[in-house]
Amino acid sequence: MEASAARAIPAKDYKSDYKPVWCPGCGDFSVLSSITKAFAELGLPREETAVISGIGCSSRIPAYTSVYGFHGVHGRALALATGLKVARPELTVVATGGDGDGFSIGGNHFLHAARRNADITYVVMDNQVYGMTKGQASPTTSPDWEKSKLTPHGTGVSPFQPLAIALASGANYIARGFSGDPNGVARLIAEAIQHPGFSLVQVLSPCVTFRPEQRDWKEITREATVPYTDDTGRAARRLMTDDGFNTGVLFKGNRPIYQPSLEQSSTTEDLERAFQV
Repeated sequence: MEASAARAIPAKDYKSDYKPVWCPGCGDFSVLSSITKAFAELGLPREETAVISGIGCSSRIPAYTSVYGFHGVHGRALALATGLKVARPELTVVATGGDGDGFSIGGNHFLHAARRNADITYVVMDNQVYGMTKGQASPTTSPDWEKSKLTPHGTGVSPFQPLAIALASGANYIARGFSGDPNGVARLIAEAIQHPGFSLVQVLSPCVTFRPEQRDWKEITREATVPYTDDTGRAARRLMTDDGFNTGVLFKGNRPIYQPSLEQSSTTEDLERAFQV
């Protein structure tokens, strides 16, 4: 990864003047730092970079950066990001969000964004809970978590497996990081941006307010001992037997990216004539 010497920008300059309002101890502070470090490492021009989000605690990230940003509606970040990249392929487009926004209401967009394989990067801060709505179980919550008032006896539902589903849907780059390792996450995000196609970076980002037991993640997460693979069958076997705490790059594919031609085929006058009665 070579930063552009001509456009070198320190990481702090990718942050806006708005101060994050996350709870003290939230892992998203660290992820924000990782994102700006990745941008600085790649020397991304701010006017050619966009961060897109949906709704949720982590979806506030566009406001905390100094690049172009769009805070969309719940679950629609990937639809917006894909549309922007297809219309403006010269831009670097990064979508950010959480496990609820991305895998519940946004689940269908997640599948098809991976399937289309437009050249965008999706950074998901996964804390296995809806923090903004005060502690509901999320798609990635384990079935025996009993701390939510809405599911006091656990969800009884198998958790969503985002990395395995991303692989099955056609994602070109799949990685997992831990917010307690901001430099490691920054490297994953930078590499994801550089890798062609749809890239997913799942970041385990503890919610110490509603899931204080996640403080233990710093003792559980570890760097994967097996190198990444470009073989989907091997990656599938690995992901389906993974306990969710191995970090690093897990899969790199080589599918062609989705970028339709932008040649003008009609004008606004043509559209108006088509709707004339």
